[in-house]
Amino acid sequence: MTEKALVYIVDDDPGMLESTRFLLESVGLDAHGFHDGRDFLKALEPGAQGCVILDLRMPGLGGLNVQEELAQRGCQMPVIFVSGHADVPIVVRAFKSGAFDFIEKPFSEQLLLDSVQQALQPPDTPSTLTIPPALQHRIDAMTPRERDVFIPLAQGYTSREIAQELGVGSKTADLYRARVMKRLDVQRPQDVTAIAIAAGLVDPLKLR
Repeated sequence: MTEKALVYIVDDDPGMLESTRFLLESVGLDAHGFHDGRDFLKALEPGAQGCVILDLRMPGLGGLNVQEELAQRGCQMPVIFVSGHADVPIVVRAFKSGAFDFIEKPFSEQLLLDSVQQALQPPDTPSTLTIPPALQHRIDAMTPRERDVFIPLAQGYTSREIAQELGVGSKTADLYRARVMKRLDVQRPQDVTAIAIAAGLVDPLKLR
């Protein structure tokens, strides 16, 4: 029998670390916090179960390096990245390396709790989590052309590449890109990616 599942929080920001731990403990989860990636890796015992909330940018050993070390150890705990400095290439790299989720700071407490609860489910347990109905309604309300742009944009393609794929001008592609982001009420391309993944429209392992 392996040890009880835990949520490991690795964040060099003391305030963020403590508030996240308090949030998790408030719903009955066991959480252990670490200010440094190396300290976390030293303390992690073989066969540990649970999930990891991992800050992307930290002094010394960054989040992606910690994720790489976990993979080398054969640790299969789901990794949920949190970061206030994300861009599309970083998000893509994290997912291609097996990240479970990627959440931007500042984040909704419920969004993090939902992600953690899903990560802690046994692999053979079907997930019952869905994206918020209001967000699903925005996706459903897209025009066919907006959807044509939405999916490749979520996959990491540039406006120029989307224009070439659809056979339209770059300005037209930019226009529809702006319309998609406005409809989804987001400001950054990685938010579009996160929404598409959550909606099951894009495979995180097949991003660019």
